[in-house]
Amino acid sequence: MKESVTQKRTAPAPTTPVFCTIVPPHILGKLAESDDPAHHEPARRTLEHDALHRTRRTDLAAQSLVPQEVRAAADKPNRTVYDAGHQQDLPGNKVHSESEGPSKDASVNRAHAGLGATFELYLKVYGRKSIDGAGLPLNATVHYGEKYDNAFWDGQRMVFGDGDGTLFKDFTIPVDVIGHELTHGVTQYTANLDYQGQSGALNESVSDIFGSLIKQYALGQGADQADWLIGADLLAPGVHGQALRSMKAPGTAYDDPQLGKDPQPATMAGYVQTTDDNGGVHLNSGIPNHAFYLVASTLGGKAWERAGQIWYDVLTGGHLTKNAQFADFAHLTVQAAQTRYGASGSEHEAVVKAWSTVGVTGK
Repeated sequence: MKESVTQKRTAPAPTTPVFCTIVPPHILGKLAESDDPAHHEPARRTLEHDALHRTRRTDLAAQSLVPQEVRAAADKPNRTVYDAGHQQDLPGNKVHSESEGPSKDASVNRAHAGLGATFELYLKVYGRKSIDGAGLPLNATVHYGEKYDNAFWDGQRMVFGDGDGTLFKDFTIPVDVIGHELTHGVTQYTANLDYQGQSGALNESVSDIFGSLIKQYALGQGADQADWLIGADLLAPGVHGQALRSMKAPGTAYDDPQLGKDPQPATMAGYVQTTDDNGGVHLNSGIPNHAFYLVASTLGGKAWERAGQIWYDVLTGGHLTKNAQFADFAHLTVQAAQTRYGASGSEHEAVVKAWSTVGVTGK
């Protein structure tokens, strides 16, 4: 297990947990305009729900857990799964605890396993004890809402919809989705990146990156074996697409009559200026996503080792400000690669080249 070599100060207490969903508003907005009730009704309900939850951010901030002393047995996960019973009251009824065997409910089992896979990567690779670094219990709620087409981290727990069954399947299926959302919690307890503009896109990108690494770690895949897709098992049969996002080739994840065409840019040449989605956080995240993919693919081997370690060092090192821009993050990754692996190392060269390729120049 490794520690961050750039750690300078204690990570800030989480003060602004954000409501983060895996399916971005531009997809749901497209579906909400459909003439087919099977598509627009679930999408409209999901959008209305998500808008209401975003207004609760201040309340969540007040309730958010601050890292305390490391809890007993923090080297093992403490998972609890609840069932919302297709209602929207959280957390729902407790249906599974850490000490219990497999449930008869596949969604419960997948949620339990995904929480564990996330815990395992952070502990065994980076020496981090749960998402707060101090053994925070991991809670999840399944069967949330009626045909709810999303999954989210609300600052306290993971929540999964069952999907509409037509375009989206059960949101507990892709382990990278679970890893993505829980990583919003890691960011909350470390750099606490503002969920707006470039810092918000970095927040989303960090979650995509570690979500993908959690999947790769669970499958024992090298960088050349990974699909670099986010939510590859989420789209229902008949949808023209592979996933929600592609880190290898942003903008190619889907091209479907209902979902539309994947609008993510891979470089700054395609950077999207918009006021929607907190300044396009789910769109422009494709740029730092692609930079990470380029680093990992250039270095080869297990992406969570060198490429992931550099990104983790930056996230937890104490130098990443809440309102960091792409250039700030790029600069810190170049510094982190040099500090950990040396200025003449292949890691430093790969990081410099990757950011240059996507059009970001570190300050």
